[in-house]
Amino acid sequence: MSQTPAQISRRRVVVTGLGAVTPVGNTAVATWDALQAGRSGIGPLTRYDTTGCPVTIGGEVRNFDPAAPLPKPLYPRGAAGEPLTHAVSPKEVKRLGRFSHLGLVAAVEAYADSGLDGVRATISPERMGVNVGVAMGGLPEVVATQELWKTSGYRKISPFFIIQAAPNILAGQLAIALNLKGPNMSVASACATSGHALGESLRAIQRGDADVMIAGGAEAVITPIVIGAFAQMKALSTRNDAPEKASRPYDADRDGFVLGEGAVVFVLEELEHAQKRGARIYAELCGYGATADAHHISMLAPEAEGSQRSMRGALADAGVAPAQVGFVAAHATSTPGGDVEEAGAIASVFAEAKGSLHVSGVKSMTGHLLGAAGAMGAFSAVQAIKQGVISPTINLDHIEPACASLGLDFTANVAVKKHVDYALANSFGFGGTNASLVFGRI
Repeated sequence: MSQTPAQISRRRVVVTGLGAVTPVGNTAVATWDALQAGRSGIGPLTRYDTTGCPVTIGGEVRNFDPAAPLPKPLYPRGAAGEPLTHAVSPKEVKRLGRFSHLGLVAAVEAYADSGLDGVRATISPERMGVNVGVAMGGLPEVVATQELWKTSGYRKISPFFIIQAAPNILAGQLAIALNLKGPNMSVASACATSGHALGESLRAIQRGDADVMIAGGAEAVITPIVIGAFAQMKALSTRNDAPEKASRPYDADRDGFVLGEGAVVFVLEELEHAQKRGARIYAELCGYGATADAHHISMLAPEAEGSQRSMRGALADAGVAPAQVGFVAAHATSTPGGDVEEAGAIASVFAEAKGSLHVSGVKSMTGHLLGAAGAMGAFSAVQAIKQGVISPTINLDHIEPACASLGLDFTANVAVKKHVDYALANSFGFGGTNASLVFGRI
């Protein structure tokens, strides 16, 4: 008989650091303040001329300087080592792609937030690893380089182009910056990317491969080609005249998702390791489920069967009953079909606990961060446990009848203060890939 993950290891894993660069805030604190307040980060696209495209809105990260100095230097190589003064040094800005800029700033913030830097002399770098995923990599850099080659020839191609575009460079550069010599990976599983990155980092610590993992996701593909491709699929909202109202999960008037960009990164740490150094603990990551629909490349399986198995698997892995969960951070993209299917799956999994459950969709404020979406949902789940506040699903003015009939509370428009012992976060992606995470109070 095969062993379950819980039988393989009893090492417990906790969240000790958070970092975020998102359409609603350029730090974790600013992002959480916006989510509590129900502020949208969706607006007119400014990065290129949108003339001729039916979609002119998105969730851009604004007023972002990747080379801004850190609030105070960090010493990941010990007090006698070279200090880290920038998440991205000024000379590295042109060498790296935008997704790496976003991911490095968020990851360094999470590392600083964890307090690990103050005890680095006591931790072997070989016990610290990275799993920061990217769904689509450096597409803006690919497109720009292709255009440059067409107009000016190959001699104008930057020698740093491959470094700008390759998805794993973010994880590699982060390991260099923070002196992390343990497992180093970069998951790519569409919109479930950072859910899987967090889950696989949980497993790495449980197996004993590392004591600390920096995990999450990043994405930066707001370009004419990506917006245009999703528009051709009829997947995006065209509510260009009211961008802050465009992303509206579960609402009867939703007309598609809104593309966003950003990075959300966690520091995960073995519980005793964290307790011995007196770390602040946000929550425990206590369960992980990963499944495949094996049904359709871009649509959920009937009754979201694979999503149900993912949630049930995460709950079983955590040893948590559905009735113990107070909040589900839903994938909730604001698409006509996906919202109903996922809501039905949640209602099925939590059939006996719907009266005490809140569900919300953070994408109503941030848009869809693709490779960072799973970590964005997990962020709202962790904060619900730590802060006792569930962020709302904004723009939920007229609930879809098929969703209303399920009897779920979708946390419409206003945050809810609530004691939450356990929260579940979902992320699902093209290809039928699913990830669910269960977080709990310590």
